[in-house]
Amino acid sequence: MFARSLRATRSTGASPLRAFSAQPAAKPASPDFSSGPCKKRPGWSTDIYKTAALGRSHRSKIGKAKLKQAIDDTRRILDIPADYRIGIVPASDTGAYEMAMWSMLGERPVDACYWESFGKGWFGDASSHLQLENVTKLEGDYGTLPDFSQTNKDHDIMFTFNGTTSGVRVPNLDWIADDRTGLTFNDATSAAFAMDIDWAKVDVTTYSWQKVLGGEGAHGMLILSPAAVARLESYTPDRALPKIFRMVKKGKLDEALFEGSTINTPSMLCVEDYLDALAWSDSIGGLPGLVGRSQANLGVMEAFVAENDWIDFLAADPACRSSTSMCFTLDTTPEKVKEMAAYLEAEGVAYDIGAYRDAPPGLRIWGGATVEKEDLAALCPWIKHAYEKFA
Repeated sequence: MFARSLRATRSTGASPLRAFSAQPAAKPASPDFSSGPCKKRPGWSTDIYKTAALGRSHRSKIGKAKLKQAIDDTRRILDIPADYRIGIVPASDTGAYEMAMWSMLGERPVDACYWESFGKGWFGDASSHLQLENVTKLEGDYGTLPDFSQTNKDHDIMFTFNGTTSGVRVPNLDWIADDRTGLTFNDATSAAFAMDIDWAKVDVTTYSWQKVLGGEGAHGMLILSPAAVARLESYTPDRALPKIFRMVKKGKLDEALFEGSTINTPSMLCVEDYLDALAWSDSIGGLPGLVGRSQANLGVMEAFVAENDWIDFLAADPACRSSTSMCFTLDTTPEKVKEMAAYLEAEGVAYDIGAYRDAPPGLRIWGGATVEKEDLAALCPWIKHAYEKFA
């Protein structure tokens, strides 16, 4: 996207006259604005590992207790219904979502809703790798949502609650029917702990620790409704399942997986980090506190965009704007945006804020609960300075 001022200049042949602001004196206390892995919680230090079950088996009494605590605290903070199962699984959110797809899809037609790269990947996996015959694609361009009214309540529905690479979230789940017979597969990796999820509307929900709570990577969370459990126990897909995807034994759900007995060996260091993040969540008021902090971060950036006509949200509809992975377009060339991002990193102001490789050129700034709004407020003058310097 080229700047409006540049377009005007090129049409007249004139040279633009711009006033450059001075380099801001103050920098963010933390330059960590990556969209994953994300910033650690305020006050985090390696001291948290002093109570970790390091060098101990995850099958030991202390290991199993910590894994069970992670599940119980997750249920309490996210207010997940008592009859939903929660499991710790391998390979981050990707592993959790693939585990659900390979184990459950194929029993009925599938509606794949996507508006960014990860959701598009789920569609590709369902149609190309699982080779399901009846998959309907419901696509939205980057910055927009698809038409959810086209989904069928008797189909399985796949969607991403918050588009990490597009900065576009579903505003609500009212479009999901209460009397559905299909299952809903909800990739919530950059939404969980920052956005309210109506659990009655979702049957499979996945996320990873390294997003909103700033935890360590490699572990995923898989949350199943009673309907999802019933699917697992009544439907056996006509495909081989790798060991790490298997959730059923002799036709019944392996309940041990959802009580802390993980399929493979988890990192107890990562588990301790997750437990610490959950304890911090409690200290700031639980889920309402987490959501409030993320919304306050979005408010800082909305005010900045409103004051400057050369930057805008990729998500034009305010109701669909993500408060975590906030994505922006700038009125300049992709090359200049890269120069801006490199300059801000070199100055120790902001790390890893370039747009995702498959997304439109721009900036992507994390606004999850672990980010302080004061740091975003300090970042904004630097973004303006960088724009004036390079664009």
